[in-house]
Amino acid sequence: MPSRNLLILFLAAVVSLACYTEAEHGRYLAVLADAMGLIEDNYLEPVEERTLFEGAMEGMVASLNDQYSSFIPPQSFTEFQASLDQEFGGVGIIVEPHPESKYLTVISPLVNTPAYEGGVRAGDVILTIDGKTTRDLAIGDAVSLMRGPPGSMVRLSIQRMGLQAPLQIELERRIIPIESVLGDVRRPDGVWNYFLESQPRIGYIRLVTFGDHTVREMETALKQYEQHPIDALILDMRGNAGGYLNAAIDVSNMFIEQGRIVSTRGRDGEVRVAYDARPSKRRFPLNTPMAVLVNSDSASASEIVAACLQDHHRASIVGERSWGKGTVQNVIELEGGKSALKLTTASYWRPSGKNIHRTQDAPEDGDWGVNPDPELLVPIDDRVKQEVQRLRSLRDIVLRPGEDPPSLDWAFTLPEDQSASDGGAGATNSKPASETPTITEWLDDPQLQRAIQHLRQEVEQAGRTSNLNRA
Repeated sequence: MPSRNLLILFLAAVVSLACYTEAEHGRYLAVLADAMGLIEDNYLEPVEERTLFEGAMEGMVASLNDQYSSFIPPQSFTEFQASLDQEFGGVGIIVEPHPESKYLTVISPLVNTPAYEGGVRAGDVILTIDGKTTRDLAIGDAVSLMRGPPGSMVRLSIQRMGLQAPLQIELERRIIPIESVLGDVRRPDGVWNYFLESQPRIGYIRLVTFGDHTVREMETALKQYEQHPIDALILDMRGNAGGYLNAAIDVSNMFIEQGRIVSTRGRDGEVRVAYDARPSKRRFPLNTPMAVLVNSDSASASEIVAACLQDHHRASIVGERSWGKGTVQNVIELEGGKSALKLTTASYWRPSGKNIHRTQDAPEDGDWGVNPDPELLVPIDDRVKQEVQRLRSLRDIVLRPGEDPPSLDWAFTLPEDQSASDGGAGATNSKPASETPTITEWLDDPQLQRAIQHLRQEVEQAGRTSNLNRA
């Protein structure tokens, strides 16, 4: 048979196979479209086509039996992107609902933001946002109200301790960067000190997520030690739920000189990509003792860093066993970037060759997650954990020069019959000033204190006792 005829037959077979495959997919798409049409036309209550579409997407992903794969609808995708892009349009306020008054309370304005420049202070109670009460308002909904396009305006009604009438503050939204690398306390200019106030020779870096700017922020933090020498370093990743894989790899690379950082494997179990240490322009001194703090909320990218430093014997692990998320999700944009599919496409493996991932049927004593070193396991109950987080949030407050810190029981208790619309003129402090404690000493954090104790012992063994005892 002539070669030309063979080529035609081959092409015809390829086209036929493609058409068959497309027809198989099309068969299910047609059934799905028919079902949506039947529901939209015949269901007892009116239902939007968009609602049916999103329900179908969520149900399809749910059938994968994988808690980390999900469909991200348009109303959630913007927030998801902001958390990783580390910036959004807003006014720059850290807030939380007050447990007594149920109104939104300002933990701290961020320096050099519209809120800070507009006079918002730590302890202020936000009564309304553009006229909408914040009482019993979900934190996500409140944040959404304050965010918006740069250049747009938002009006806040604020009750401040010591004032009878509420303040009306109008702010112009700007791009607000989200920090992912924090220190112990801020200077008056808003710059973090990346060392412990109570132990100035021990560096302290809080890594709260892995986003677009994390590596640059880490380089800035490490550079501070050129002007402020330290004898040991604590890397606090408690509560860090993860983020970008590449950021975790680059952060790990700052602390080891050679060897495997992490590898990923596909559905066939074969290694897809292996990431090894490479020359780094800002590598932390390899002979400086390190401790890494993790807890049950440390997951994914933070586990990659902790596992890498543990397997290379570069750092001691202190705290509690981590969450156990050893899979990689790709975010695939849909609908022209309006929504997305977050899909598990690979698993990652630590340098020792173990997978951190905890399957849904994994026993509690199974080999998953990142375990603290045996003598550095410091379990704490939820009450202590919440108190540590509360005191830490107060310690993070940005105070203007001459401004007193709020008390630990700092917000207002508004009378039950005091509506947000009438300004909350009767607001009073929940305790007399003589009974409200203030932040004067380091917070009582058992896990952090154990890390400090451990590093002091390591430094003593290395003959640096005199340095650690010098302020």
